[in-house]
Amino acid sequence: MIPDDDLSRSLTVTSPDDPSTTYISLVGNTYAMLISGEQTDGAYCLIDMRVPDGGGPPPHRHDFEEMFTVLEGEIEFTFRGEKHVARAGTTLNIPANAPHNFRNVSGAPARMLCMCTPAGQDEYFQKIGDVVTGPDAPASHLTPDEVMERRRRAAELADSYRSVFL
Repeated sequence: MIPDDDLSRSLTVTSPDDPSTTYISLVGNTYAMLISGEQTDGAYCLIDMRVPDGGGPPPHRHDFEEMFTVLEGEIEFTFRGEKHVARAGTTLNIPANAPHNFRNVSGAPARMLCMCTPAGQDEYFQKIGDVVTGPDAPASHLTPDEVMERRRRAAELADSYRSVFL
């Protein structure tokens, strides 16, 4: 039987152009936090990722599902050591615990949506990245010491957010 409607939860309507959207600069990418785990009662989060040429995270894995839909450009995903090129319109699902990473090797900017279920990646990104003013804001210019601090913080918090860097 389906439970009653939870009237304490409201409709979420969002856009990357909404002035209240939080933008995070992380490893050269800009991530718009569209829907947070707080808004979905922890079920999932949705992140609009803008990835410059050459951008992308290091190899990692985590115990939650991650789905990507490429909106613009193309992204090379490495999944369990095998490379896959995803062009605009392509959707990929990364199963929990599988080693993976992605890199924009197209020579042009790319953009994709990333849904993580359950949520938590949204909080992790906000704790390890830097808030910027919008989708086209330049990536944070960090000193070598600041880069090392961000890496230390990412590694220190990874376990709390069920992630491992490989």
